[in-house]
Amino acid sequence: MRRYGKNPDEDDVRVRPNRKGNRPRTNIRPKHEDAAEGLVLTVDRGRLTCLIDSRTVTAMKARELGRKSAVVGDRVAVVGDLSGAKDTLARIVRVEARTSTLRRTADDDDPFERVVVANADQLAIVTALADPEPRPRLIDRCLVAAYDAGLDPLLVLTKSDLASADALLESYGTLGVPYIVTNRDELAEGGAAERVREYLTDRMTAFVGHSGVGKTTLVNALVPERRRATGHVNAVTGRGRHTTTSALALPLPGGSGWVIDTPGVRSFGLAHIDPSRVIHAFPDLGPGTDGCPRACSHDEPDCALDAWVADGHADPARLYSLRRLLATRERREGD
Repeated sequence: MRRYGKNPDEDDVRVRPNRKGNRPRTNIRPKHEDAAEGLVLTVDRGRLTCLIDSRTVTAMKARELGRKSAVVGDRVAVVGDLSGAKDTLARIVRVEARTSTLRRTADDDDPFERVVVANADQLAIVTALADPEPRPRLIDRCLVAAYDAGLDPLLVLTKSDLASADALLESYGTLGVPYIVTNRDELAEGGAAERVREYLTDRMTAFVGHSGVGKTTLVNALVPERRRATGHVNAVTGRGRHTTTSALALPLPGGSGWVIDTPGVRSFGLAHIDPSRVIHAFPDLGPGTDGCPRACSHDEPDCALDAWVADGHADPARLYSLRRLLATRERREGD
């Protein structure tokens, strides 16, 4: 330890130089009160395309955000070059609070959550009735994720010219999920897009579905001026050229809403789902859980919902639907 004399002065104190200069460190961060508000449209290898006013700006995450990430649908604060000119790059300095967060995991054993989209208020689950065959367990999992995130679900059933929708709709009737049934001719002629658009007005809707079900074809019909590539995917193996590789937010014509096209999924892991939140999508069953034991799975001998339904407070089919959805966390999609 170095000792100084009785009357040390500034010449006695040596400052250790460093590569960043000798400015004192501080935890105070700039507030960026002049930052522009933007909407994240897509993310590609660390570059985020944001809509600011009526122009698109390429930006990257600022260092002060740390590990916090921005995803499609996020409202963000952006500073720097906001011209949108070629080869310019702005910085995202703040991610605003989200109204909703749709998440999934790679599988049920993966604890790492992946945020699919932020701030959506509706989830359109697109399923083909044939070629490829419908996957009810995948539909169930998407419904659970929607209910957990507070999104309103919408079933969009395609290719009804190849198979009937009756059996599939019957199994989801007690859930009261709105649905649209389309065929390939109707989609090609534009009639399907018009009927789907009625459910999208003034909403931000994320589209999800297995590869090959016609999801991106439908998005192309909804937003024809921003057509995305489509390609062939083997209906049996799911292999092939998948049409969408990254999520993309697109404005509906006339500015009446937003659609978010997401990559085709082979699985929808639910490791992150808290079963206690799924019950919120069943307001007729919710009060019946007051007598449930702590941490009740709602599918065990002491569950109070059995008595609630037996007393006539709710339809038994609703309880069956709830338990079927909750069971998707324990059951593989192919089961």
